[in-house]
Amino acid sequence: MSDTAPLRRALADRLEKAGVLVTPAWRAAVEAVPREKFLNPGVFLPVDGGRWRPVTPSGTDPVEWEEIAYREESLTTQLDGHLTADQVTDLVTGSPTSSSTTPVTVLGMIEHLDVVDGHQVLEIGTGTGYSSALMCHRLGVDNVTTVEVDPEVAERADVALESAGFSTWTVTGDGLLGHPRRAPYDRVIATCAVRRIPHTWIRQTKPGGTILTTLGSWGYGTALAKVTVGEDGTAEGQIIDRSSFMQARSQAIVPVTGDLSARTAYPDSEREAKLPPTILTGWMPAFLAQLSAPGAQLVHAATTGGAQLLFLFDPERESFAEFVAEDDMWTVRQGGPVALWDDIERALIAWQDSGCPDITDVQLRVTQASHTYWIGDSPELRWEHRLA
Repeated sequence: MSDTAPLRRALADRLEKAGVLVTPAWRAAVEAVPREKFLNPGVFLPVDGGRWRPVTPSGTDPVEWEEIAYREESLTTQLDGHLTADQVTDLVTGSPTSSSTTPVTVLGMIEHLDVVDGHQVLEIGTGTGYSSALMCHRLGVDNVTTVEVDPEVAERADVALESAGFSTWTVTGDGLLGHPRRAPYDRVIATCAVRRIPHTWIRQTKPGGTILTTLGSWGYGTALAKVTVGEDGTAEGQIIDRSSFMQARSQAIVPVTGDLSARTAYPDSEREAKLPPTILTGWMPAFLAQLSAPGAQLVHAATTGGAQLLFLFDPERESFAEFVAEDDMWTVRQGGPVALWDDIERALIAWQDSGCPDITDVQLRVTQASHTYWIGDSPELRWEHRLA
């Protein structure tokens, strides 16, 4: 295989031009770490119809493989928790469960860590190991600890890191528990989405240290949170950007399936919706919906005749909202202990009345007992999630 140094420099140039790569030390890491080493045994490329085409380095022209490796896009490396590209030859279907995240996102997050020489970093979600390698190049292998829940993914990442010259601390385990053996850390970075920041991460972070993670459980409408740990074991900060990552496996959402008509057979109320539920296709409204109803899932379905259906379900609280479109009006039928749409709609109206503030206006505070989010001074834009 040819020397990919020119491709690495070109990638660094593009990231720098995009405003993502700003620190010389991180540019040096991008230029030094060969991304292709972290894509073995291959990747799945999306094709029409929700299918995937397996691509492996041994079965692909070297020039094409290198071009794929340095694309500014996420590359899926595992489907359904077990399938890798070397195990199949034809098109397959499946859900991505591990990937090499687009370098735009990786470097954007790493830059936000604000590391300095000597910092100890805990990474949650090793994945392919590419981001681990970048941090090892910048900070040294003894200053990076990375945790991966999937043993096979962890083993492949460890082999890739070793082959690239980075004998760092790779740990197989539940990243939500952190890694207390090497704590405390100056920085914690998660390359998976979590419903809330685990207090174990706070306990394992030095006062004044930073935690950077994606918050949310939907496939979109999730946000990058950056918090600073206080002397009292709390953490406070804000949402700094949109972000999208696979859910931490121990918190993965189980999709609502089965007979939806049976789930919505007994509504307790019916009224005209003040806002169309289609507003939830927007990123910020979707994030606010998750703050207002943390356990809710937005479900799209269709009748046998092809009519489109829209629901909100909260399986844990046995609550639902069913939406029916009639001309330009939406009717909402709700049932269960919680009126899901009432809570979400109230927050969305308050958000609109406040001038539709951006996701970066969301502040948050984390204690051992709760997560609190707020925007400005409006009581309708304040959410406290108590921990059981």
